[in-house]
Amino acid sequence: MEVMDKDIEKSWVNTNLGSVCLIKKGEQLNRLNLENAGEYPCINGGVLPSGYTDKWNTLENTITISEGGNSCGFINLLPTKFWSGGHCYSLLDLKSGIENIFLFYALKGRESLIMDLRVGSGLPNIQQKAIKAFEFIYPKNKSEQQSIASILSKTDQAIVHTEALIAKYTRIKTGLIQDLLTKGIDENGNIRSEQTHEFKNSPLGKIPKEWECITIKDFTERLRSGVTPKGGSDVYEKEGILLIRSQNVYSYGFKLDDVAYINEEINNRMLGSQLKDFDVLLNITGASIGRATYVPEGFPRANVNQHVCAIRLKKADLNRALFLSSYLNSIYGQNQIYQNIAGSNREGINYTQIKEISIPFFNSDFEFDKFSEMITKSNERINTEMKKLFKLQSIKTGLMQDLLTGKVRVKI
Repeated sequence: MEVMDKDIEKSWVNTNLGSVCLIKKGEQLNRLNLENAGEYPCINGGVLPSGYTDKWNTLENTITISEGGNSCGFINLLPTKFWSGGHCYSLLDLKSGIENIFLFYALKGRESLIMDLRVGSGLPNIQQKAIKAFEFIYPKNKSEQQSIASILSKTDQAIVHTEALIAKYTRIKTGLIQDLLTKGIDENGNIRSEQTHEFKNSPLGKIPKEWECITIKDFTERLRSGVTPKGGSDVYEKEGILLIRSQNVYSYGFKLDDVAYINEEINNRMLGSQLKDFDVLLNITGASIGRATYVPEGFPRANVNQHVCAIRLKKADLNRALFLSSYLNSIYGQNQIYQNIAGSNREGINYTQIKEISIPFFNSDFEFDKFSEMITKSNERINTEMKKLFKLQSIKTGLMQDLLTGKVRVKI
């Protein structure tokens, strides 16, 4: 399919949504009548169904717009029959000159503008008259509409496929980590089992007889966090030394789209929290408590604030940093972290509690090497698909900007 630039004034229509379809508000269904699973979803103001029911009031392949709630303005296309609830607009009886799937993409491409129509300070909502008056453009030629929708649909299919692969590989990694942290790898490079190897009791449960159960204080040289510089965000720079905060620490590594920088003078006043290669970082307060990662070799100069604990290992190398961060992110590490904060009047974990977290210790450089090798391969597989996903999402954004505005035309 060839693409070409062309003047759209004569071949595209500028209209409003109320002119091309009937906009119908749904009927509220008693929450007591909803189930966690069922044949038909109940669609209301959220992104996901409110529940499921054995009744339906709207046909499949209907476009919906969330009417109320924090997600009002969300555009959806339901492939099955469903119950349209009291906070849902359904777009029915489309004008013969417009394709349903094209209209979905035309609205999805302007979803942020539809969300801007919300009113109300408590529970926001979008008035029906505002939806009816919402403007968009579409090509008169239905074949052109179908071609645009086909291109975008195929991009969506590729995105869904890639997301499914990421979910699959993430599940595989989770299972692998559970095996490696409870059974480990024998001298032949195989996962141990109780049928073929000896295990012993420990505070962590049964572990291979070759292992020890130690605490983080036995494994580390020191634990430190930083501070928020005096003056707070007013002293942050556009460049300089990275100040790592809790929003930058994720289980898969660092997310640096929202970073702060400090100058040399402030950094020198925070000597105790300056980072080195293979330090393990753990979020110790707030909603992201328990997220952990490590500082890779060659990472830029950086410091941490008071919400992040920097754990320096006695033997600092990639294998042990990857092991400890993986353990802290695992169900075993997370359970201990949340047991420590349970019943506390503040959401946080202190240094004493961190030091007493129990961890398995392999007693073998070979096993640390194999652990790192297997987890690194698993991470690389996930990261490859993540890069594909980001690229596809970027491609889709560009296609929607070009094709849904007529900036780039498809030649039938």
